[in-house]
Amino acid sequence: MTATPAPPVRVGKAAVGALGTLAVATGALESVVTPTLPLLQRELDMSPAEGALLSIVLLITGALVTPVAGRLGDRYGGKRVLVRLMAVVSAGGLVSALAPNLPVLLLGQVLQGAMVGALPLSFILVRAHLPEGASKVAIGVVSGLFVGGGMAGTLSAGPVAEGLSRHWMFALPTIAVIGATTLVHGLMPHDPPGRSATAGVDWPGLVLLSGTLITLMLTLALAPDVGSRPLLLGALVVVLAAFVTAWIAVERRAASPMVDPRMLARPAIWQSCVLTFVICVGTSMAVYLVPQLFAVPTDAYGFGAGATETGFYLLPGAVAASLAGPISGMGVRRLGSRAVVGAGIVIMAAALTALAAAHSEIWHLVIGKMLIALANGLCVTAMVTGTATSVDRSDTGIATSLVLVTRVIGFAVGAQLGGALLTAGTPSGSDVPAESAFVTGFVIAGAVTALSLPVARTLSKGDKE
Repeated sequence: MTATPAPPVRVGKAAVGALGTLAVATGALESVVTPTLPLLQRELDMSPAEGALLSIVLLITGALVTPVAGRLGDRYGGKRVLVRLMAVVSAGGLVSALAPNLPVLLLGQVLQGAMVGALPLSFILVRAHLPEGASKVAIGVVSGLFVGGGMAGTLSAGPVAEGLSRHWMFALPTIAVIGATTLVHGLMPHDPPGRSATAGVDWPGLVLLSGTLITLMLTLALAPDVGSRPLLLGALVVVLAAFVTAWIAVERRAASPMVDPRMLARPAIWQSCVLTFVICVGTSMAVYLVPQLFAVPTDAYGFGAGATETGFYLLPGAVAASLAGPISGMGVRRLGSRAVVGAGIVIMAAALTALAAAHSEIWHLVIGKMLIALANGLCVTAMVTGTATSVDRSDTGIATSLVLVTRVIGFAVGAQLGGALLTAGTPSGSDVPAESAFVTGFVIAGAVTALSLPVARTLSKGDKE
């Protein structure tokens, strides 16, 4: 007689708090490079091109590892994969902390990039050990705390690097990651392996998916230099198309695919991915343009803000983003994903349009950026939550990781588009872009965001219970 599997163990606030602590620690470790890039370039004698490589290598690794981690978590258990993944992240943080030169620091960043995979694995554990309604709120809390950790890392990295050393700005959050992982290991019970745990690893699909994501991120990184390297960019586009075609063909025939192409055809999945991409493009353009506008000299049309002042001005937006996660989780539980996403899109489109019309005072930018950060958190968390609860528990990791990878790609596209607009809008012989370049950027971001509203209206009102 076949034994009936035991029901999953329900967990309390302490275990969810451990996951939240890990989210804060990984978010902090993820964010330390961006605000200290000029310091790292000076200390490690990096060229601008090398600095650009350092700034994107973590994104490339994150985009690569996240779907793999999500699928492995679905198969073998979220806790089992999460603890091992955090061992890799911790090793990367220690390598970065001890790095004497750029190659070693790049290695550390490659290993650290695996941290993004912690989010879908956390969502697997939340769904396995909490009732449906509580899991929606918990997903929002973990998402918000990851953003909050990024805020803490962004604000503290500079003072730590200048007051102690660049080594400590990696070491301190790495120590926090190790401690939080220990808490998760001790407080969170194991979740059972999925139905496909006995299936072998889809190595051809994994290799082709890796090639697709790496080529895509490199294409986005080189897109602003299309004028100087058109042949290289064209070759990358051809290689990307070949990878995508081969990956789809292989996954359709695989007995246990890494990512089932049929999942991408589900309305809940493709709608969430499309909306996440569009919304993150708009958000990322604002994330790029607003600090640039703060830094424009006062004798032009800007505010001449330094790094510390800019961080202070961006603080309200970071706080709003960290609060948006739990607010969105509660909103999805009560109102459904469609209402939360629709409200977020309206807020973001209005804020971007307002910034295009009014950006002559610091408070214009502070309030605009705060509303954009709030709207982004509401939308992305709602879509991750809606996606997680629209699929079987055994597909939670891979489904949410697809949305998170789309988020990374959207942010990369938005940042590159914002940079291209400012470059094109900078008069010859000047270092200051024309004010019209910022206006154009905000208008484009607002229009793109508004165009996603019809897609949001096709979302289901509720989620699978």
